[in-house]
Amino acid sequence: MPNHHIDRINDDIRRVLAEKLRDVKDPRLHQGSILTVTHTDTTTDLRHCKVYVSVLGEFDEKELMRGLRSASGYLRRELGQSLDLRYTPELTFLLDDSIAHGAYINILISDLDIKHDDDDA
Repeated sequence: MPNHHIDRINDDIRRVLAEKLRDVKDPRLHQGSILTVTHTDTTTDLRHCKVYVSVLGEFDEKELMRGLRSASGYLRRELGQSLDLRYTPELTFLLDDSIAHGAYINILISDLDIKHDDDDA
């Protein structure tokens, strides 16, 4: 399978999961924080998919992961109904802290006291 085909499938899976996560009624997923699907990584045989999620705000990591594992059957079924794939991949959720890390770096940069030199030359 060409790489661009898997990239397109990954984008479709990410889009559908991001949409369907809003419909999940599990309170462990809605702890007053923002849950975002940042990236998906599907194997070439379409059997497995790693779903990277990022959470902005306060949350209990263990409860969040339990909630995602609990919702994985529902999300997989919805994914199968939304996308026309040969196989609906088994979903594995992983925590991605890149958004929180980027926000932290942004705060550090904005707090720097940089004085600009005046060019008289």
